[in-house]
Amino acid sequence: MIISASRRTDIPAFYSEWLFNRINEGYLMVRNPMNIHQVSKINLSPEVVDCIVFWTKNPKPMLRRMPELSNYKYYFQFTLNSYDKSIEPNVPEKKNLISVFKELSNMIGKEKVIWRYDPILLTDIFNMDYHIKWFEVLAEKLSGYTHICVISFVDLYKKTERNLKGINLLPLNKDVMNEIAFNLSFIASKYNIRIESCSEDIDLDKYNIKHGKCIDDELISRIIGSRLFSEKDPNQRLSCGCIKSIDIGAYNTCRHNCLYCYANFNRGVVLKNTQLHNVKSPLLYGELNENDKVSIRAVSSDIDNQMSLIFN
Repeated sequence: MIISASRRTDIPAFYSEWLFNRINEGYLMVRNPMNIHQVSKINLSPEVVDCIVFWTKNPKPMLRRMPELSNYKYYFQFTLNSYDKSIEPNVPEKKNLISVFKELSNMIGKEKVIWRYDPILLTDIFNMDYHIKWFEVLAEKLSGYTHICVISFVDLYKKTERNLKGINLLPLNKDVMNEIAFNLSFIASKYNIRIESCSEDIDLDKYNIKHGKCIDDELISRIIGSRLFSEKDPNQRLSCGCIKSIDIGAYNTCRHNCLYCYANFNRGVVLKNTQLHNVKSPLLYGELNENDKVSIRAVSSDIDNQMSLIFN
């Protein structure tokens, strides 16, 4: 089983104490986002958790407690963009995050820290020249601390358009995407960083940018020293290459409040939900009630023990 922590919210930045409590107790509960009264109880034993994939803009709050993850294998998807607080209002200063990125990389190894520069959106301020300039600044500073940078272009879901209302977005057609990809790939190669795309239909192979897998069976196999029985996650978009995982987050709980976020639908709901967070609860926010139906999720390790000797 692969744990995704999480596409729906930033657990390392805001809920790491809760996560460590759940790890110590050996289980957690997750509400089905399509049916909130359908609750899954998930075993967090190291015997069934093959790898944890952390998604974050700021893992600093959990760094001092990383030794508590000694029985687990994991890696980080670390988003570090060049936007200011007009787009990412509650994300810490970038110079501080660069230091955190380096600290994490030194602590766990650069193969386990994936840099995400995404989503790329264009405005009259954050135009193509802006991205090219500041991507190189970040690439130079992160050189030697990561192998891979993941990029994507903003998807304008209805909730994203609502959040971005008032921002003068510029069109992102294929010609623009190609030009951005060409420039970012050239810059990344100067700093020994390989770019991969995330859930993009556009073919960028000619710039040495492959379609990536954020939850990546090949990377996980290297990290855990064993091959996985894995298959594509059917719950993700067709253009997503990720393998199956269980997401332990909850929508409308990320306090970064980035305008491009698809996981927050309403800031008022975010405020309400975060006020219901209890670090001792098995749920990320709120408590079980009489209308909830709890089912034990059937989970098991996906490690192919026949192949373990090849990787060990």
